[in-house]
Amino acid sequence: MLWAVVAGLPAIFGPEAAVWLIAAFSAGTQYELYVLLEKMGRRPFKALGTSLGVVMILGPFYAWKYVGHHVEGLQSGIIAVTIVACCLRILVHREVAERIETLGATLVGLIYVPFMLTFMARLLTVTPDMKQGFMLILWLIAVAKFCDVGALLAGKAFGRHKMSPNTSPGKTWEGAVGGCLVSIVVGFAFATLARDLFPPFLTPTWAAIFALPIAMLSIISDLVESMIKRMAKQKDSGKFIPGIGGAFDLTDSLILTAPTAFLLFGLIK
Repeated sequence: MLWAVVAGLPAIFGPEAAVWLIAAFSAGTQYELYVLLEKMGRRPFKALGTSLGVVMILGPFYAWKYVGHHVEGLQSGIIAVTIVACCLRILVHREVAERIETLGATLVGLIYVPFMLTFMARLLTVTPDMKQGFMLILWLIAVAKFCDVGALLAGKAFGRHKMSPNTSPGKTWEGAVGGCLVSIVVGFAFATLARDLFPPFLTPTWAAIFALPIAMLSIISDLVESMIKRMAKQKDSGKFIPGIGGAFDLTDSLILTAPTAFLLFGLIK
């Protein structure tokens, strides 16, 4: 059902809808991260930070769309304005002893979630044809998410050695290897079967090569989220999607992989 939404809405309303989906999932993830930080004793500005996070994703895309080229400095400008806004807010809405901690917690949420996921939205702009850019987004999601599936199945079948017993006891090195292998196969197969829909630079060979670092980073991203939830003493990050879990549980593997994919595609395009 979730895959149908991710692929279906942009198919109906155009690739631009993907940016709004990314912004929505980013906002949910960022808000859940702020809630987890609150459970650790921090006090971030949840509403302000999340609102600025949405601007951080939508702003560069629409600047590119209407100006006609990448506005590289816009992201840096948004981060600077974000810091200014948070500094002004803490002067009147926090006790003196909490101001720096609040500023730090708010900025952590902004940098770790929307700033990183904005590179996912920017995949639409890698080629002049946004439909090809949307295929890059689908490829990234498939490679990252099937790594989770492969790691789970391989871990249950062959798992013996714990990867990080204190952070995520269920993850094993054998499962990680299995997840990476599955990602390579999925990345190669996707780029082969839908060859005409992808930009020319992403050949099946490059897709298989790039799938490995994407898979490895998706595992690390998941471990980071597990560490945060363990520190907050929470099993799930939230209830963003009933029956599935929080938005953070869905986007965790994309946070570190999105900027990596953007960099890798930029090297060969």
